[in-house]
Amino acid sequence: MGKYTLDMKKYAALGRAVSAESSVLLKNDAQALPVKSGETVSVFGRIQFNYYKSGTGSGGMVNTKYVTGILDALKACEDITIDGELLDIYEKWVTEQPFDQGKGWGQEPWSQQEMPLTDEIVEAAAKRSDIAIVIIGRTAGEDQDNKAEKGSYLLSDLEEEMLQKVCRHFKRTAVVLNVGNILDMKWVDKYDPQAVLYVWQGGMEGGNGAVDVLTGRINPSGKLPDTIAGDISDYPSTGNFGDADEVFYAEDIYVGYRYFETFAKDRVLYPFGFGLSYTEFAAGITSFEVGEEKVSLSVEVTNRGGTAGKEVIQIFVSAPQGKLGKPVRSLAAFEKTKLLQPGERELLSFTLLKKDMASYDDGGCTGYKSCYVLEAGKYVIYAGSDVRSAGPAGSFEIDETVVTERLQEALAPVKPFKRLKAVGTADGIDTGSEIARAEEAVPLRTINLTERIKINRPDGVPYKGDRGIRLESVYDRKAAMDDFLSQLSDEDLACMVRGEGMCSPKVTPGTAAAFGGVTESLRKFGIPVGCCADGPSGIRMDCGTHAFSLPNGTAAAATFNTGLIEELFEMLGLELRKNQIDTLLGPGMNIHRNPLNGRNFEYFSEDPLLTGKMAAAQLRGMHRHGATGTIKHFAANNQEFRRSFIDSVISERALREIYLKGFKIAVDEGQAFLVMSTYGSLNGLWTAGNYDLLTTVLRQEWGFDGLVMTDWWAKINDEGGDGRLDNTAAMIRGQNDVYMVVSDSLTNSGRDNTLEGLERSMVTRGELQRAAGNICRALMKLPVMDRYLGRLSEEETADIWQTEPEEKSTSGLSCIPVGDQLVIDVSNVNTDRGSDAMFGLELTEHCIYTLNFKIRAISSELAQLPMSIFINQHLIKIVTINGSANGEWIDSSLEIGPYRSKCAYLRLFFGQSGMELGELKITCKRE
Repeated sequence: MGKYTLDMKKYAALGRAVSAESSVLLKNDAQALPVKSGETVSVFGRIQFNYYKSGTGSGGMVNTKYVTGILDALKACEDITIDGELLDIYEKWVTEQPFDQGKGWGQEPWSQQEMPLTDEIVEAAAKRSDIAIVIIGRTAGEDQDNKAEKGSYLLSDLEEEMLQKVCRHFKRTAVVLNVGNILDMKWVDKYDPQAVLYVWQGGMEGGNGAVDVLTGRINPSGKLPDTIAGDISDYPSTGNFGDADEVFYAEDIYVGYRYFETFAKDRVLYPFGFGLSYTEFAAGITSFEVGEEKVSLSVEVTNRGGTAGKEVIQIFVSAPQGKLGKPVRSLAAFEKTKLLQPGERELLSFTLLKKDMASYDDGGCTGYKSCYVLEAGKYVIYAGSDVRSAGPAGSFEIDETVVTERLQEALAPVKPFKRLKAVGTADGIDTGSEIARAEEAVPLRTINLTERIKINRPDGVPYKGDRGIRLESVYDRKAAMDDFLSQLSDEDLACMVRGEGMCSPKVTPGTAAAFGGVTESLRKFGIPVGCCADGPSGIRMDCGTHAFSLPNGTAAAATFNTGLIEELFEMLGLELRKNQIDTLLGPGMNIHRNPLNGRNFEYFSEDPLLTGKMAAAQLRGMHRHGATGTIKHFAANNQEFRRSFIDSVISERALREIYLKGFKIAVDEGQAFLVMSTYGSLNGLWTAGNYDLLTTVLRQEWGFDGLVMTDWWAKINDEGGDGRLDNTAAMIRGQNDVYMVVSDSLTNSGRDNTLEGLERSMVTRGELQRAAGNICRALMKLPVMDRYLGRLSEEETADIWQTEPEEKSTSGLSCIPVGDQLVIDVSNVNTDRGSDAMFGLELTEHCIYTLNFKIRAISSELAQLPMSIFINQHLIKIVTINGSANGEWIDSSLEIGPYRSKCAYLRLFFGQSGMELGELKITCKRE
């Protein structure tokens, strides 16, 4: 098998393995699981028929050839029996109560109506079966948040009734949670099922992975990437979540377990990093050494049980409270063992850099403002299988405060607010002293941002016209980038900072955007057109092209296995390359600040280290085949409600220690060179033009030399101004390189102010050249450059594929004469996601035919609703519209031909629910 052959069996096996390793076993009384050979299983819950492979929105719209759900995989198990009588009852009910897809983008219901159960049904099933498996499902989604309501974050009344009856009648009940994010778990104590298993949203192989664990083929080894507290009100961010205009991050650095282990240990039901196994492990410290700059330790893990399995060792550091105040524990490292047979041991070694244990002083209370410092006192290292059970491994002392890194103030808030702070009630240094809860005023911005931007504006190079230098010469190191950029006119540069999409015809059909050489003039200079596809849980191609659906971000993090994740994403990298897609828009890296964030399913964890390590692993995997990921959303995209309007107000310390840390790891360890900014505002500046975020921190401090793009149709503002879609001058000044997206760059269809800004000195030619240089350097790192230059090997060019959607039968479809004009009422066409409509057309005249559609969508303005148009199975065009709260009708037209056919088949394919059709008019235009 060649280097460029995508082995789908291996791909599926890896997806299945990740799904299985991500499963987190929270409870298993009296070894209720695994299901034993020869047993009969009663499966409860309507979601058994509608497995959630992922959430919705841009991160979930992957068209797959198949999805294996949990019931499908259980049926395929030859050594267990499914209770057929109960299954028949469910199947009849589901026929009468079909799956509710909602009204489309951002309007899907978070759960489905559950089937009411009688005691008679459950009691009879209990007599026929050995164990009950209750499946509870939740979707998740872009553009809407979870709610602390029944049927969303809380169980519905019918779900609770189902649990109550099943747990009462069955001696063994296992509850399986097919969800994107953690749920309220108070029901565990209330109904006391014997086993509880989170299987997340495991992609198209998710059912197989879940059943591998349920049946004991795979021993569960997943760990919680988030803390599960007793109530949503226990999370310190809840009181400041969901505001329509401003979100104050008053909990500051105390996110997730950092808060609970410091202030509220009694409110935790399941701690961060927790997860049970079918076997037992013992771990012991075998060495602990303290050097001048690092700490080294080794942990020996032994499988003391009777089943092969894997264990995760997590290392935490406890720093002295000092003057800054700190969480009592912070994750410093983690490692997963290999599969250990009963009695087998493995030695895991860890090296911790002391500088990574430093805290950021954003106010100068230590005497070192804008510095990372190690305050004087005792630093204790803990090792164990979760944050709560980890025991002391060793310690070291810092005699006096040490500065580990000197930076400059950046991203400080301008609005005053108070933040949470931990204070040691004894000497303020000893980590063993009791911690008190306090508040302090957050340090505000003191620097003049306007002056900072002026000082760092590049001069650029004068325009010299076409000198015959092509980007190929820069790529081959025969010419300098500045000499190449000097040839581009102001209009060329203005066009280059505009990405085109959705579903641009200049790149792979159905993908999110084209960038780079989007005009004929730019292509004459040898600038190729790069292709972006939505992710991160697989490739989104809106025309219906099939792709592999991967386990979601939460599931990936729950594996705590960076090596396995890297292997899976190596396959994704090859899949991207074979579809001529250069970058997946992912991994998503925002912090699970609150369980209600609707997009948590795309992201990894409440912890920034785990987030960064997982993102870096995904990037390394994709890089093995030249493709890459675009890390997003930079930064603090932690709420979906009014995401393009809200201002996130966050201290500089919390940004650096929590919300930016994972991104830095992705840049340092994953070699990320593509970044996407967010929709919202951060401390008064929309991130799409936030100079300190994109230049001061990302480029100057971290050394990032790649490309930054906006999120799709993002807003930008000048300081003190409102966010606007057209303010690309501020975008370029902040060093965001590409505005995503417009329909046509050359005509400036988005009506941006780039050239106007150039005339008015709002942006300089040097800044435009800087953006163009960033774009060109990124393109030269991507597969598109060699594709454009025809430098691919025979093996690769012979094996490149762009799979057309499966052919649809036209049997029995009659053809309607079009004549001069035909009007078809399409208002009753089913436009649900994945559906299509077919029309037979008799095109007797040799002419150009114009197809005119009336379409609309009552939805968010950021909704992305595609309709693919095929003639005789060939893709002609993809029409993508955004939503509108007012639901205005939009006229969309295209021409085909000249065409003549006794019977041509027009097919409309809908990649997302929510679009409405009014009329289709077909007109003959004779030449």
